[in-house]
Amino acid sequence: MFYRGKFADGGDGREMGAKRQRVVDQGPSFYGTSPGPSFMYNASPYPYVNPSPPFPVVRIRGLPFDCTETDVAEFFHGLDIVDILFVHNSGKFTGEAFCVLGYPLQVDFALQRNRQNLGRRYVEVFRSKRQEYYKAIAKEVSDTRGSPHRRVQRAKSYDEGKDSAEHTGVLRLRGLPFSAGKDDIMEFFKDFVLSEEAIHITMNSEGRPTGEAFVEFGNAEDSKAAMVKDRMTLGSRYIELFPSSQGELEEAVSRGR
Repeated sequence: MFYRGKFADGGDGREMGAKRQRVVDQGPSFYGTSPGPSFMYNASPYPYVNPSPPFPVVRIRGLPFDCTETDVAEFFHGLDIVDILFVHNSGKFTGEAFCVLGYPLQVDFALQRNRQNLGRRYVEVFRSKRQEYYKAIAKEVSDTRGSPHRRVQRAKSYDEGKDSAEHTGVLRLRGLPFSAGKDDIMEFFKDFVLSEEAIHITMNSEGRPTGEAFVEFGNAEDSKAAMVKDRMTLGSRYIELFPSSQGELEEAVSRGR
């Protein structure tokens, strides 16, 4: 995507998911009180009088080329991650990414991770701007639309047995934006009848999204038909779909409790 894959609107914004769109629209929830009691730095809201505080985004450079969104989220452990956007050039990961945080004060804490190690490499963390983040999103979307060879290459990395796998009515989604909610997933599968209760966004042990979710369809035929959405975009991300099972769903959900 952009680790988890990773791209968004190149112009009119119609390709962006509802959650990502709310980020772009600068919803008030970004800059109000702190996200919740579990956040280690949330003693008080950011003390801005200006009604338009800085957009909370940093740029990261020097990431390992096998880096994942989970790795970046762990690197910024304790901060609220809204989105992670990996930067590509001609379909290849550049080792750079943008990370959108919960609110502006968190940028200062993110900058304290500058030149700390992620794996065996130290990474650099810089202040960034809304415009730079949007420009990167637009480029990723443009590159994805215009490069079928890139999509084919990525498809080869999928499980080879996916097409022949047995369907039980449950699909696993991988590559979701961390900000994605059940409404975004329902919109992604808008051609199918789903309820919120049928969607399970998995969390890690700290209650943060993992970038994966499980969806229970009405029957195996529907889940098989829904595979047509494999590698399509939700917001700026292209989503991987895998046939799953009720047992795998329950195990994943229990790990996040």
